[in-house]
Amino acid sequence: MTSRPLDGITILTLEHAIAAPLCTRQLAELGARVIKIERRGSGDFARHYDTRVKGQSSHFIWTNRSKESMTLDLKHAGAAEILNRLLQESDVLVQNLAPGATAKLGLSFAALQAENPQLIVCDISGYGSAGPYHDKKAYDLLVQAEAGLLSVTGTDSEMVKSGISIADIAAGTQAHSSILAALLQRAKTGTGSHIEISMLEAMIEWMGFPLYYAYDGAAAPKRSGADHASIYPYGVFTTGDNKTLMIGLQNEREWAALCLRVLKQEALIEDDRFRTNPLRSKNRELLRKIIEDSFSDLSEQQVAARLDQAQIAYARVNDMALLWHHPQLRALNRIIEVDTPAGPVSAMRPPGTHSAFDHRIDPVPGLGEHTQPILKELGYSEAQIAELKDKEVI
Repeated sequence: MTSRPLDGITILTLEHAIAAPLCTRQLAELGARVIKIERRGSGDFARHYDTRVKGQSSHFIWTNRSKESMTLDLKHAGAAEILNRLLQESDVLVQNLAPGATAKLGLSFAALQAENPQLIVCDISGYGSAGPYHDKKAYDLLVQAEAGLLSVTGTDSEMVKSGISIADIAAGTQAHSSILAALLQRAKTGTGSHIEISMLEAMIEWMGFPLYYAYDGAAAPKRSGADHASIYPYGVFTTGDNKTLMIGLQNEREWAALCLRVLKQEALIEDDRFRTNPLRSKNRELLRKIIEDSFSDLSEQQVAARLDQAQIAYARVNDMALLWHHPQLRALNRIIEVDTPAGPVSAMRPPGTHSAFDHRIDPVPGLGEHTQPILKELGYSEAQIAELKDKEVI
């Protein structure tokens, strides 16, 4: 089998919810061994968010394949020696516990680096390790609000959150790339480093457009529903058979093609109300009515055919059922099967295809499934493992 980029790298993770688990799942897919420490009895609380996937949590199944699960009571005195042995064998420690929790356990970067100078530590938090917000609880929707996302998402009358855990995803993605950078840096210097990622900062990076749009006191983008805030027509339009298409224009050439070949209204091209994008955006409600009136006698397929002929970009507004059967995903072989404690389930391959290696896709672990074999690797005997169980350390 072809080697993977992170073969031989061990990630120890004290994680829950989404941000850190998504990060470490992506590292596992690049070949890293990920040892996930979970609470005795209940495990990662994301295991219990819902029961949508054969009685298992949708969030957990999504973010935890290809890992090993080990149960450990971090607050038990007997856990310290186990953690110390694990850390001596690890290249990276990832954690997104409550603010200050790892420091109380003696797992601050300063303390760990003294014992293992090559260790990379990635702390994922809501708001960072300093400042007035450093000890505030941070859940995804709260960070969406703090980062200004709700101010630009929704309609004139109602703000709307993202339908996915976008702040968690932003933080997990940023942590993933930062850890890869730290591993490259360690290869040059021989020493580890400390990475701090906050959900707030990760979301602010994604808010770059509205931040600069409102630069130096300018008005912020208005909430525009499913439409683009500043480009028009770029949004959802209804066809005569009550279907919806997302249509997107980027330039004046496409505007002319839309008028000529799709709407069949050449006069609109130089109409004083719509001659430029700022005018079209300003008069978007009037233009929307003109476009949808033009579509009122056409089916979705007929409109799509005209858009294809005019080389106008568009997309169908799919729901989840359609997404599982998306013809493009099927053609690219993106939908696979992954084993879980409740049996195999459908899953998506990691984004991107590499000619040099295949991503690792291993099962989603059961709670504590790998506790005993990991302890044996660390040198614990059967009798010692039994004693740890009796004392409720593992």
